[in-house]
Amino acid sequence: QVQLVESGGGLVQAGGSLKLSCAASERTDSTHYMGWFRQAPGKEREFVAAITWSGAYTMHADSVKGRFTISKENAENMAYLQMNNLKPEDTAVYHCTADNSGNGSLRSVGFWAYWGQGTQVTVSS
Repeated sequence: QVQLVESGGGLVQAGGSLKLSCAASERTDSTHYMGWFRQAPGKEREFVAAITWSGAYTMHADSVKGRFTISKENAENMAYLQMNNLKPEDTAVYHCTADNSGNGSLRSVGFWAYWGQGTQVTVSS
């Protein structure tokens, strides 16, 4: 069972930046990807970004492309989400996630097996 713990959320003004961190307790033989999703009140959980465990391949949602960057530090089982030029519509709880030999689309909640408790990001206008 992979445990994920996020940190780095907070309150920021529009146009500002935040960097989220995610610490994974371990990597299993079936863990190939890590990712970030977000969920705003009254909305479904939404894909933000994903990265292979090696860090060689990344994917970002169109809504954050050019503003957010996912990265990894393999030696410490860490994943990060650098968020620049934040907008009020980025306000949400951000969840770190990891797969267990996931199948299907990385953008789908069903691909992912492990979830962190989330960290709140609030962007004021």
